[in-house]
Amino acid sequence: MEQAQSAGGREDRDREWDREVRGETETEQLDRNLTSLIQELRVVQTGVQLLTGFLLTLPFQARFTTVSTPMRGLYLAVVTASIAATVFLIAPVAAHRILFRQHRLGSVVRTAHTFALVGLALLGIALTGVAVLIFDTVAGAVAATVIGVCFAVLFLLTWFAHPWRERRRGAQTR
Repeated sequence: MEQAQSAGGREDRDREWDREVRGETETEQLDRNLTSLIQELRVVQTGVQLLTGFLLTLPFQARFTTVSTPMRGLYLAVVTASIAATVFLIAPVAAHRILFRQHRLGSVVRTAHTFALVGLALLGIALTGVAVLIFDTVAGAVAATVIGVCFAVLFLLTWFAHPWRERRRGAQTR
């Protein structure tokens, strides 16, 4: 409950800041936020779709039969994460289309934001898994484990920890 109130208070402060500093109405802010989010998703969608397409072809390659059982399990987890990332990263477009002209822009922006974060997390998982699969095949299990940990940490730090730290720092300086 407290977190919901805190988020609501933060949203109110953001709207107030946009009104005072940018001279935006709430609708203009929502339009800008949606446009920005859709632009960001365009970049990510292409990559995740290519990754998913590539992953879907692997079982049909001749050497796939030589992949160990644990790596086949990892492959299935990676494909699942990649397909789920694709779904979450495309979902905001579908939501926008369905809710278009329904005067639900705030809902579309909030939902799209959440879906984008989930999609990015799943994409990070998929990319880490792909690296592990490749390193296991080329350099062995130890190298695969090391690279998997390195990429997991890299994604967590660059995609989530750093931006959230900056967000928290920015909230304190306003």
